[in-house]
Amino acid sequence: MPLTNTDKTYGWFAIALHWLSALTVFGLFGLGLWMCSLDYYHPWYKQGPDLHRSIGVLLVMATSVRLVWRFINITPAAEPGPRVQLILARVVHLLLYVWFFLMLASGYLITTAKGQGLEVFNWFVIPALITGIENLEDTAGTVHLVLACLFIALAALHAGAALYHHFIKRDGTLQRMLGRS
Repeated sequence: MPLTNTDKTYGWFAIALHWLSALTVFGLFGLGLWMCSLDYYHPWYKQGPDLHRSIGVLLVMATSVRLVWRFINITPAAEPGPRVQLILARVVHLLLYVWFFLMLASGYLITTAKGQGLEVFNWFVIPALITGIENLEDTAGTVHLVLACLFIALAALHAGAALYHHFIKRDGTLQRMLGRS
C-alpha cells in the first residue's frame, strides 16, 4: 500500500491518521463522561482531566497534520451515487472538522478560564489568552459537552454511512479506508 492517496484508495498515512483519530475521539469521549462522575476525593479527579487535555492537544496536532495531508494529496473519487448523497457526505465531513475544532476551543477555554495555561504531559504549556470572563469555565464546559455529544452523533452517522455502503450498496467506500480498493 502506498504512503500517499491514489485516485482509487487512501494511502497508509491517511488511513492510519483516520483510525487513530477515531479511536482517540471515542476514548476521549468515554474518559470525559467518566470524569464528570468523579468526586473530589477520587484518585483520578486530577489525573483524568490532565490526561484528557494532553491527549486532546495531541489529537489536535494530528488532525492539523491530517488536514494538511488531505490538501496536499489527491482524494480518491467518491463512489457514484445520488447527488444529494454526495453532498451530504461532504457536509458531514466538513461538520466533523468544524465541530472538532470548536470542541478544541471550548476545551481550551475550560482549562484556561482562570488564567492558568494548558499543560500537555509536562512537555509544554499553552498559555491562557482569554481570561476574566464571568462563568467562562462553566459556559465553555457546557458547550464542550454538547459539542462532544453532537460530534459522536455525527461520527456515528459517518460510520453508519460507511457500513451502509459496505453491506447494502456493496461498493468500495469502506474498503478504501481499510486499504483495499
